[in-house]
Amino acid sequence: MGKTIAQKIFEDHLVDKPFEGTYVLKLDRVFCHEITTPIAINDLVSRKKDRVFDPEKIKAVIDHVSPAKDSNTAMQEKILRDWARRNNIKDFFDIGCNGVCHALFPEKGYVRPGFTVIMGDSHTCTHGAFGSFAAGVGTTDLEVGILKGVCTFREPKSIKFNLKGKLRAGVYAKDVILYIIGQIGVNGATNCVMEFSGPIVDNFEMEERMTLCNMAVEAGGTSGICAPDMKTVDYLWEFIKDEYDSKDSAFKNFSKWTSDEDAKYEKTYDFDLSNLEPVVTVGYKPDQIKTVKEMSGTKVDQIYIGSCTNGRISDLRIAAKILKGEKLAAGVRGIVSPATPKVYKTALDEGIISVFLDAGFCVTNPTCGACLGMSNGVLAEGEVCASTTNRNFNGRMGKGGMVHLMSPATAAATAISGVITNSSLYK
Repeated sequence: MGKTIAQKIFEDHLVDKPFEGTYVLKLDRVFCHEITTPIAINDLVSRKKDRVFDPEKIKAVIDHVSPAKDSNTAMQEKILRDWARRNNIKDFFDIGCNGVCHALFPEKGYVRPGFTVIMGDSHTCTHGAFGSFAAGVGTTDLEVGILKGVCTFREPKSIKFNLKGKLRAGVYAKDVILYIIGQIGVNGATNCVMEFSGPIVDNFEMEERMTLCNMAVEAGGTSGICAPDMKTVDYLWEFIKDEYDSKDSAFKNFSKWTSDEDAKYEKTYDFDLSNLEPVVTVGYKPDQIKTVKEMSGTKVDQIYIGSCTNGRISDLRIAAKILKGEKLAAGVRGIVSPATPKVYKTALDEGIISVFLDAGFCVTNPTCGACLGMSNGVLAEGEVCASTTNRNFNGRMGKGGMVHLMSPATAAATAISGVITNSSLYK
């Protein structure tokens, strides 16, 4: 019987199988940020186990409240900062060189095909875009990962999503993943790996694949995953060029992390997305979606473009193309947060930041702040936000606020009109 990508990674990283269906895996990367890691650090310190399994394999960043907004968040950051210094973690990204974790770490080349990755953050599944098994974990698992370099998982069951057809103009990866979640529901992939394949995924660039995998958790998935290909090699080449004679040899090596033709899946979904229209969420769950056409005219108070889902340079380029020469609608405020310093600088060099500023947007430093209602764009009760983030839970961006998730293109068009609008009107 053939194996899925996830099964192959589990087999390669297996340390122990203490119970049927339970796998202890060695870890290639443990990622950390200042919201969840300090709890683990303090517990390890209290147990007199203030050490790490391998400082080269641990990467840390301050990204959720950046810079600190009050004494409590400042202390969270100090705990992480001091811990990184004590344990010689050289890849620690402090204020000024930091960015949104799930954009910054791939950008630095820290994720490779076949890797196992954990982090105390549910959207760690983003990194599966590189053909890795990446999962968000709780405090106890994070502590063990930091200390011992292992983590325990259930048997890897995969659901295959074969995405066929050709996307219409104005339809993007965000529309695709929202549609999929709308079809299978927020529990549709619980405890499973969502494996994305097919012509649409093949045509997606790495940043689009990251958007797909980023929201796997919103369908209950443990991780999202895409098979590595030459686009994966191209993205990683500057980091791996000394390890391989050529891109072809790297591709050949990465190709072992693909599913066999006779691999067994829990379910297989075939979606022809040729007629897919831009979509947005309604209500307070990511599977509650409608087309932009159905939601057309819905008033908004705030536009937010950024996050680990859609704050990369390709996202900013899409939004800026629509916003160029336009202005924010009266009574609407816009916030854009480039996901990393590199994204910010590239956008600055390309004139994209000027486009946003000319349109009336507030451009902030890289941060997760507004996405989870912690800083840089929290909503007041009764306010509505058109957002490129990944969650529309009740109170997510502020108590009593409503969040409509959408693509950067739809967000940009909505910014101009002040109501949810199809981006095709501004091309």
